[in-house]
Amino acid sequence: MDLTGKTVLVVGSGISGVAATELLKKKNVNVVLFDGNKELDLTALREKHPVFADVKIILGELTAEDRSGLDLVVLSPGVPTDLPMVEDLKKDGIPIWGEIELACHFAKGRIVAITGTNGKTTTTALCGEIMANYYRDVKVVGNIGIPYTSVAADTTDETVTVAEISSFQLETIHTFHPAVSAILNITPDHLNRHHTMENYIAAKLSIAKNQGPEQTCVLNYEDEVLRAFGESGQVKAKVVYFSSLRELPQGIFLRGDQIILRTEKEEIPVVRTGELKLLGTHNFENVMAAVAMAYYAGVDMDSIRRSICEFTAVEHRIEYVTEKNGVAYYNDSKGTNPDAAIKGIQAMDRPTLLIGGGYDKQSSYDEWIEAFDGKVRFLVLIG
Repeated sequence: MDLTGKTVLVVGSGISGVAATELLKKKNVNVVLFDGNKELDLTALREKHPVFADVKIILGELTAEDRSGLDLVVLSPGVPTDLPMVEDLKKDGIPIWGEIELACHFAKGRIVAITGTNGKTTTTALCGEIMANYYRDVKVVGNIGIPYTSVAADTTDETVTVAEISSFQLETIHTFHPAVSAILNITPDHLNRHHTMENYIAAKLSIAKNQGPEQTCVLNYEDEVLRAFGESGQVKAKVVYFSSLRELPQGIFLRGDQIILRTEKEEIPVVRTGELKLLGTHNFENVMAAVAMAYYAGVDMDSIRRSICEFTAVEHRIEYVTEKNGVAYYNDSKGTNPDAAIKGIQAMDRPTLLIGGGYDKQSSYDEWIEAFDGKVRFLVLIG
C-alpha cells in the first residue's frame, strides 16, 4: 500500500502514537489523531509533543463521519483490538495496523524479532549487544522501550534491527516477516486483554506466520506448546530449538555447565555458564536463544562468545542492588507475572524475604506460592 497523500488515523497519544505520527509525517502522509480520553488537554499535549501541532485531534468518541475518508488506522499497542470503535472500523473495511506493521512498511534492512512471556527484554538486550559488536548499524527497538516507528525512517539496507515484540503488538501484524524470530516460552499472562489462553498463544505464534524457508525461527524445546508448533508443519522457516534439559540432535543446549550449538555439520562449544554474569537456568535459556539468533543471522561465534561473557543483567530483572549486613538485595520488579516471579525465586540461593505487589491480570498464583519451597521466610504484599 502506497500511503503517500493518504489519511491515516493514529489511535493513542502516548509514546507509540507520537512515534507513528512522526514517521507518517516524514513520509508525507496525512495524520488524524484519536484518543479516547475526552478530558485530554490539547494545548498541553501539543506543547509536549510539537509533532501534533498541525494534526487534527479527535477526543472521546469516533463517529461515522470521523471514520469516513480514512485509508488506514494505526493502533498503539495499549489499545485492545476488540473495542467497539475498532470493530466499527473493521466493518467499514479500513485496514488496521499496529506500530510494528507500520514500521516494517517503511524500514529497510533485516529484522531479528523476539517474543515470549518471559525473558524478552534480557534476550533482546543481549541479542542487540551481540549484533552491535559485529554489525555497523544496529537498532534495538520495540517493547524494550523504543518504538520501531521512531527509527524506521533512519534504516538502510545494511541495518540490523533487533526487536522485542509483545503479544499486543503481534495482534496487528499482516506482512511482518523477520529474518530470524524467537519465541522463548508461553505461560499465562495478559488474559485480561486476550481473554483466553488460546488467543494469547495464537498472538505469540503469529511472529513466525509470514516467515519463509530462507528464514529462521528459534523455539524452546522444553515448552510443550512451542515444541508442538515447531513439529506441526505450520512453521515454514528453519526451526532451531534450544533446551536446558537435554541434548538435541540439532540446536543449542546445555550439557552440564557448557552451552553447545550443534548444527547439521558440527558441534560448537559456546561458553561455560560460570563465565556468564547472568544468574539462573532461565537466563541460560535466554543466552542460548540469543546465541542461536545471532549465529543464524551471520555473526561470528568468537564475537558472540565475547559479547555474552561481557553482558550484565538488564535493569529490574533479578538486578543486584547491594549487600548490607550480610543481606543481598535484588530488584526483580520486571517479574510481572507468576512464571517470571518464580524464576526470580529460583535464582535465589539463600533464605529470602519477598516483597510482592501489582495489579491483577487474571493469573493463578498457586504455582508461585508452591515455588517458595521453604526458601521464602517472609512475604510482604503491597498494592
